[in-house]
Amino acid sequence: MVLKIAAAILVKNNLILIAKRKSTDRVAPGKWEFPGGKIEAGETPEECVKRELKEELGIDVSVSSLFAQSTHCYEGFGTIQLLTYWTEWTGGQLLPAVHDQVRFTLRHELDRYDFAPADIPIVEKLIGTNLKYLT
Repeated sequence: MVLKIAAAILVKNNLILIAKRKSTDRVAPGKWEFPGGKIEAGETPEECVKRELKEELGIDVSVSSLFAQSTHCYEGFGTIQLLTYWTEWTGGQLLPAVHDQVRFTLRHELDRYDFAPADIPIVEKLIGTNLKYLT
């Protein structure tokens, strides 16, 4: 069985939001990721992104198009399919609840961070693509 995860590519002032998993997390401890979480039964990926960013970061977002997806099998956990969506911050105050750190970074600096394996193909696509969302 594949666990489906939806995450945000949130760009603000040409910076991309990333989050560092807690060192005690079961999967990819201490690794950086795009914030998001498990898609619940009856929930669309877009609804999941909105819910997870509200729960985990205290912010409201609007979700637009799918950016990219990847699949990775984590040893001792199983396979996840990561769906990433372009999002826009629409309200709330950034108050991280489940990450060790959150930060905004430049696109060309993403490869300086130790990302979770499922997020690496997303990082590579962000770095290598001429994106209308980033100038």
